[in-house]
Amino acid sequence: MLSKESKIRVLENFYAMDYVLFGKPVTKIETCCPEVMKEYLSVKGALLSVVIEMMKLVGHQPTELTEKINSSNLKEMARSNAKVARENCQKLVTSEKGRESIKAEISETIETSAEDVDIESMVKAKIQEKSYRLAIDNLLVARMINESEKYTKLNEWEGRIVEDAYKILRDSLVECAMLVLDGNTV
Repeated sequence: MLSKESKIRVLENFYAMDYVLFGKPVTKIETCCPEVMKEYLSVKGALLSVVIEMMKLVGHQPTELTEKINSSNLKEMARSNAKVARENCQKLVTSEKGRESIKAEISETIETSAEDVDIESMVKAKIQEKSYRLAIDNLLVARMINESEKYTKLNEWEGRIVEDAYKILRDSLVECAMLVLDGNTV
């Protein structure tokens, strides 16, 4: 069973993911394709379900909240944490290791592509995709591990299974967000 603070963290992350990916709440985004938005929301819910399982597994224990939390506090906390996650991911992407990782992904895409690839747009997309993945990881996983008692449980069999599910859903969420941002918005 999750503590009250952990449940609040899940709600906070629900809003924060939108700020990380879009810079604003998903409700403020107009899209020409509501199916893409439905897919985004479904994947976001599934991802948070996996995060809840991770929280249970690692014994998530955030600091106790002493003040009352209302919707506006929650959204402000989400904006603040999303900003920190974006700043942290920017540092990671621009690091030497981050650049090497992106170069490797680009090389792999070029090698496996059967058709001519617009290198400039692919590089831009790969950087954006990597940034979003790192920011989501920073927001959801890094903070959770920092607030947990048994984070080494993620190295065990059950932890690896949950982590694999997390990565699949995180990548799907990023893909959906990029579809929303890539010309599908009005």
